[in-house]
Amino acid sequence: MTQRPNIAGDPFAGRAPTSHERTSGAPWDASYRDGPAPWDVGPQPAIVRVASRGGFTGDVLDAGCGSGENTLHLASLGLPVVGFDVADTALAIARRNAEERGLAAEFVSADAFDLATLGRTFATVLDCGLYHTFDEDERPRYVASLTNVAQHGGTLYVLCFADGPNAGPHPIREEDLRASFTPRAGWNVTSIERERVLTRYHDEHGAPAWLATIVRA
Repeated sequence: MTQRPNIAGDPFAGRAPTSHERTSGAPWDASYRDGPAPWDVGPQPAIVRVASRGGFTGDVLDAGCGSGENTLHLASLGLPVVGFDVADTALAIARRNAEERGLAAEFVSADAFDLATLGRTFATVLDCGLYHTFDEDERPRYVASLTNVAQHGGTLYVLCFADGPNAGPHPIREEDLRASFTPRAGWNVTSIERERVLTRYHDEHGAPAWLATIVRA
């Protein structure tokens, strides 16, 4: 992709639009301006269950944190957690929620394809609904970016839409995940399990999903 110049008023200032943004014709920030985003439903039950089993340890990064519900749930457990997003409106909501709830969480603006700019690494990384928004050309760049911020031996959790009946947008096949997170790319897939993702567009059972547990080599 060609990098766009940082122009005042440009919704993609300083970065190229993602495939999702090109298709929708709007930046991610637009999803948060006129009410809750479709995926803004509180912490995902699948993530709550992982956390209850002690799956999150050390410094945690929440990739594409949106309004911060998963981030804040982890912060409520006493974990040091950073959430990043490109949507400034979402980050403003997340910071307000953190202040109102008295929770210590850090929210920063960052490009998922250039996470080295964060200048730090994390023992656990959470991707809840970000990976599945990228097309086949973008996924290798995103995975390479994640390798720059995940500590060796650290754990990455990916919760994404899966193929199947009543699938959400951008459904992912199990083989897509395995093709992205390979030893050559610096990752080892530990498990990929069937799960559900709650959205505002699905019933109380949510949409079919994958929960992948992946270890940084």
